[in-house]
Amino acid sequence: MAALEEEFTLSSVVLSAGPEGLLGVEQSDKTDQFLVTDSGRTVILYKVSDQKPLGSWSVKQGQIITCPAVCNFQTGEYVVVHDNKVLRIWNNEDVNLDKVFKATLSAEVYRILSVQGTEPLVLFKEGAVRGLEALLADPQQKIETVISDEEVIKWTKFFIVFRHRVLIFITEKHGNYFAYVQMFNSRILTKYTLLLGQDENSVVESFTASVDRKFISLMSLSSDGCIYETLIPIRPTDPEKNQSLVRSLLLKAVVSDNTQNGVALTALDQDHVAVLGSPLAASKECLSVWNIKFQTLQTSKELSQGTSGQVWYYGEHLFMLHGKSLTVIPYKCEVSSLAGALGKLKHSQDPGTHVVPHFVNWETPQGCGLGFQNSEQSRRILRRRKIEVSLQPEVPPSKQLLSTIMKDSEKHIEVEVRKFLALKQTPDFHTVVGDTVTGLLERCKAEPSFYPRNCLMQLIQTHVLSYSLCPDLMEIALKKKDVQLLQLCLQQFPDIPESVTCACLKIFLSIGDDSLQETDVSMESVFDYSNSVHDEKMEEQTEILQNGFNPEEDKCNNCDQELNKKPQDETKESTSCPVVQKRAALLNAILHSAFSETFLLPHLKDIPAQHITLFLKYLYFLYLKCSENATMTLPGIHPPTLNQIMDWICLLLDANFTVVVMMPEAKRLLINLYKLVKSQITVYSELNKIEVSFRELQKLNQEKNNRGLYSIEVLELF
Repeated sequence: MAALEEEFTLSSVVLSAGPEGLLGVEQSDKTDQFLVTDSGRTVILYKVSDQKPLGSWSVKQGQIITCPAVCNFQTGEYVVVHDNKVLRIWNNEDVNLDKVFKATLSAEVYRILSVQGTEPLVLFKEGAVRGLEALLADPQQKIETVISDEEVIKWTKFFIVFRHRVLIFITEKHGNYFAYVQMFNSRILTKYTLLLGQDENSVVESFTASVDRKFISLMSLSSDGCIYETLIPIRPTDPEKNQSLVRSLLLKAVVSDNTQNGVALTALDQDHVAVLGSPLAASKECLSVWNIKFQTLQTSKELSQGTSGQVWYYGEHLFMLHGKSLTVIPYKCEVSSLAGALGKLKHSQDPGTHVVPHFVNWETPQGCGLGFQNSEQSRRILRRRKIEVSLQPEVPPSKQLLSTIMKDSEKHIEVEVRKFLALKQTPDFHTVVGDTVTGLLERCKAEPSFYPRNCLMQLIQTHVLSYSLCPDLMEIALKKKDVQLLQLCLQQFPDIPESVTCACLKIFLSIGDDSLQETDVSMESVFDYSNSVHDEKMEEQTEILQNGFNPEEDKCNNCDQELNKKPQDETKESTSCPVVQKRAALLNAILHSAFSETFLLPHLKDIPAQHITLFLKYLYFLYLKCSENATMTLPGIHPPTLNQIMDWICLLLDANFTVVVMMPEAKRLLINLYKLVKSQITVYSELNKIEVSFRELQKLNQEKNNRGLYSIEVLELF
């Protein structure tokens, strides 16, 4: 179980923290010494155990430090950048930064990153990376541009994975986020597009990451107060291709979505994260520790004086600005277990005993321990565990996944599915995906409470499934009335039977607007109908637009009289969308689906008449929108076509005309549809009249071959 101990102020010196707080806190070459860089001109070296500063260095008046100072662990020196391009290097004996080593670079620096066991890296604002030694050999070397225009780096992290250096940095452009992963052993730079899912309007407030043998677990705290996770493969399948990654919900509503001073997120280990922010809208800021494995709140501490929305973690200490002073909160954590996560772990230690996290780090060359001393007995235990692990046969990821889905929790299955999909596709990939969906659906039938919708959606988006491979999928989704999953199936499956398409249509038309507001659906086929610039013009229109043709005589006088008597509220009926936008997106998925008229018509007769009328009103509205421009198309990414709209109008009328014609509320709609058909007939009639003239012109063109190079002709059309 995790615990936060009593906080203490690192120094009585009030730091120069600007509106955005400190620039950073970085580890020094000594375990309990840290470099603190304020937002002005000063770098201070603190010793935490003594709670006092060991040294302080400042740049000249008029200069400003632009990225946090770091320690070069290979030399014990300190490195900082001021005024974006001026790099300074010094040690503990130096007093004046103006007299230490100086190098002026050719491009602006975003951050210097340093970890033990390797030289520091310099990340430039344009996305290029250089080793410190190579940069000092030629400070004015040309720095290439890696990221695109208007793309801004938001966060970065430096890892050592199997003694190989891995750098990740996140950029943002117009609300879109991208991840760049640099592998220095192979010099491969891979770019990923981070998809925010359905909540595309949310803003990412903070990033953090942890790493294992295959993946970088990128966690983000968004403006909606939720923590999301994105798994980024360390070894990309196709480095040259810009790949997309979808994030998944990790923890919900950990902070309020209107926190005043910002929020922060940092990973403590693979199972715990620290969150800084207000848990409720009216509450004070708190530092909270969450167990992401069991999704439980472990502990929290109220910070009454407010913070800058920043937190740093090193070893067993959390650093933050509390009020205007830098505060340290010691942190301890035991082995992550369900009993510990629920606060039911029995402690045999004294209350004051400091518990060290019990984690084995197999990658550290020194073989750092399990939380106890490196005795001969402990070394024998480690060797024995390594031998046991090495003797166990390696189980293929596909079999591991199939075994997981039969017994584990939905959250764990979701993580394993994402890991499997992130791996390089194998020859049996299609088979494994099909078997996984089949296994999940069998468990859904056996356990009614089990419904891993996120896993199913991820598997559908692999584009290897079809209705015939997993017919139970849409059957279960129909029982659950999961319109988001049904919409995705309609978009992805090419072989959906007409009976299932009609079943989806029934649900899309019958589900309440309140239920739709709480549902995430894809809106790419829908544009903002409420902001149409043609609405006012359409309201004044008393007759159907006839593709540019308006006959002088109208033989349907009775219809005209009916239209002229319409009240004001009915005038707006045809010019405003009769359904909410989310329902429109679902109905558009129906319009895009493939069908056979012979097999579809019998099922359309089973839909209630009021729902048929609503669907016809929506189709008529789409037709009017198509008529607003010469191309007869709708705006949007993937809107319905005019042919699809007209086909479904005809199908609905053929199947239900005798029922709809008896409904008083459908009378005006049928009159409008009649005039729609009449206008089309009139247009085609006029086109047939001029077809003869075009044929004569074609004959004349064929006779031109017998004439000279130049001639003037006058053609009269009657």
